[in-house]
Amino acid sequence: MQFLLQTSKLVISLPMSHFDTRRTMMVDTQVRPSDVTKFPIIHAMQAVPREVYVPDDKREAAYLGDNLDLVPGRVILEPRTFAKMLDALDIGPEEMVLDLGCGLGYSAAVLAQLADTVVAVEEDEAMAGEAETTLAREGVMNAVVLTGPLAEGAAKHGPYDVIIVEGGIEVLPEAIEAQLKDGGRIAVLVMDGALGTVKIGQRVGDRLVWRWGFNAAAPVLKGFEKEAAFAL
Repeated sequence: MQFLLQTSKLVISLPMSHFDTRRTMMVDTQVRPSDVTKFPIIHAMQAVPREVYVPDDKREAAYLGDNLDLVPGRVILEPRTFAKMLDALDIGPEEMVLDLGCGLGYSAAVLAQLADTVVAVEEDEAMAGEAETTLAREGVMNAVVLTGPLAEGAAKHGPYDVIIVEGGIEVLPEAIEAQLKDGGRIAVLVMDGALGTVKIGQRVGDRLVWRWGFNAAAPVLKGFEKEAAFAL
């Protein structure tokens, strides 16, 4: 602990934890170099302790530049991918966000720094319960976690200004499209085999207009797969 006397006040400067240091390195080496420079995003990713939203045995890997496994077939998106999705969505402080596949709550915590309200959906009951507990413990008051199929979303709380899908998709269910407001934006990671592309859609009337974002990859979420073609 370091004590400094300044203008007749005792200022106590505490050393950063190694997780604080890693969080700063994540922002400086993975987020900023990926052309993500909006202050609200930088601040949110610097403020939210990613290590508390991962399995206990993976805390030391929380800030690596890769997707982090939660349970089989589910990951926390790598910081670069998540940050660039947020940058493209340009979430405003008055907006409501639907977060599909929140896992243990990290994405919901970051989104809660940017938006007015976050409705997070997680179909794994154990992860949903842990996400709810951790978000409450961390003082995140403007995010709610619902348990249910990701492919169904949360229509009763919509429509939404923004929808973000925290994993790969092959197809976007119509039920999710229907929950986006006119003028609203959606970010998805469309997988084609092992390769993926993040795309940003905007609802214009009764259709979605898509633009290409950037390359990334993640496991395809349950309910977002293509139907297997029948062959003789």
